[in-house]
Amino acid sequence: MGTIENIRKRYELLKPLMNERFRRLWSAAEAKVIGHGGIGLVSKATGQSRTTISSGIKELEAEDKPDIKGVRKPGGGRQKIIDKIPAVEAELLKLIEPTVRGEPESPILWTIKSLRTLSAELGKRGFSISRNRVAELLKKNNFSLQANRKTDEGKSHSDRNAQFQYIHDKVIEFQSANQPVISVDTKKKQLVGNFKNQGRQWQRKGEADRVKVYDFPSDAAGKAIPYGIYDMTQNVGWVSVGTNHDTAEFAVETIRKWWYKMGNRRYKNAKQLLITADCGGSNGSRVRLWKKEIQDFASESGLEILICHYPPGTSKWNKIEHRLFSFITQNWRGKPLISYEVIVNLIGATKTTTGLKVDCELDDTKYEKGRKVSDKEFNKINLIKDDFHGEWNYKIVPDTAMK
Repeated sequence: MGTIENIRKRYELLKPLMNERFRRLWSAAEAKVIGHGGIGLVSKATGQSRTTISSGIKELEAEDKPDIKGVRKPGGGRQKIIDKIPAVEAELLKLIEPTVRGEPESPILWTIKSLRTLSAELGKRGFSISRNRVAELLKKNNFSLQANRKTDEGKSHSDRNAQFQYIHDKVIEFQSANQPVISVDTKKKQLVGNFKNQGRQWQRKGEADRVKVYDFPSDAAGKAIPYGIYDMTQNVGWVSVGTNHDTAEFAVETIRKWWYKMGNRRYKNAKQLLITADCGGSNGSRVRLWKKEIQDFASESGLEILICHYPPGTSKWNKIEHRLFSFITQNWRGKPLISYEVIVNLIGATKTTTGLKVDCELDDTKYEKGRKVSDKEFNKINLIKDDFHGEWNYKIVPDTAMK
C-alpha cells in the first residue's frame, strides 16, 4: 500500500476534508509508516515538498504538540520571491530588455529567451528563482508566450543581435547621464475622410457611424502622415501630422519641434541627443537629406546627435511602435478620421495608465519630394562614424564643434 499511486488515491480522497496543516501531518504520517524513502514517495504522490513533509514529521515526533486548530503561524507560508527580493523583478526586466520585441499594433510584449534560460541567468546574478516564478513576473509585466508570426521584413543580418545590444547599451549610457533619448518613425499614412476605421467603440444600438463603402483616395480630403517622437526616458510623445510628403526634411522638422516645444524644457543641461530609428524611410541610414537636415539641426541647437539605426528587416522592434503608435491606434479605433482636426485631437488625447502623454499638431508645410543633396553639400556634414557598423551608428556634431 506504499506505492505512489495508492498514496495519491488516498490523498485525493481526503484532500477536500483537510486544511493545510492536516495535509502536512497526514503526509508526514504516511512517510513515517513507509519508513526509508517514504518522504520522497509521498512528495511525488501529493506534490508537497520534502521540506514540508519533514516539518510534519518533526511535529508528530514533538513532545509538546501545538494547538491542533492552528493552520499556520501569522505571516507563515512560502513568501513570494518578489516579497523576499524586491530587486529580482527589476533585474529580470533589465536582463530581457535588449531582446524585447513588440508588435506595432499591440502593447503586448514578448521575449525570445526561455524561462529556463532566464531562471539560470538570474541565478548567476544571485537570485534563486524557479521558472514558474519567472513566468509569473513576466505575466505581471504584460509579457505573454507567443507562437511564430509573419513579422520578418527581410533577410536577417548576421550582426542583428549585436546591433540590438549596441543600441541598448547606448540608451542606458545616455539615460544614466540624463541626456535625451528618442525613438522616431512615421506611422501608417491615413486617408482623411468619412472612411471605415478598424476597431469598435461603445455606442447605442443602431447609432454606429455611417461611413463610405469604398476607400477611394479621390474621395479623401487629403492624407495624414503622422511622424512621431517618443521620449524613452520620460514616456512622452510628440507627433506632427503632415499633409503631403513623408520626407527627411519633414522628419527632422518634427524632431526640431519636439526639441524646442518639449525636449529642451525637460533636459535643460543636455549636450547630446540619441536618436534610434529604422534603417529605411525618410530617416533611413542611406538618406543623404536626413543627414544634412540633422546637421542643420545640430548646428542651430548646439547638440551632438548620435544616431543608431535598427538593422534592415527589424523596424517593428523600434520602441516607438509599441510604446506610442499602438496606443494611438487603440485610441482612435472605430472612429472615422473625417478631418485633420479630428486626427490631431485624437492623437493628442492618447493617454495610458502608465503615464504616457502625447502632444500633437498639424504641419501643413509643403515639403519637396525627391530633393537631392550634392556631393559638395554632403561632404560638409560633420559626420563621425562609429567603429562598429558606421553605416548604422554615427554622430553628427555642430559646426562650431569642428572649429
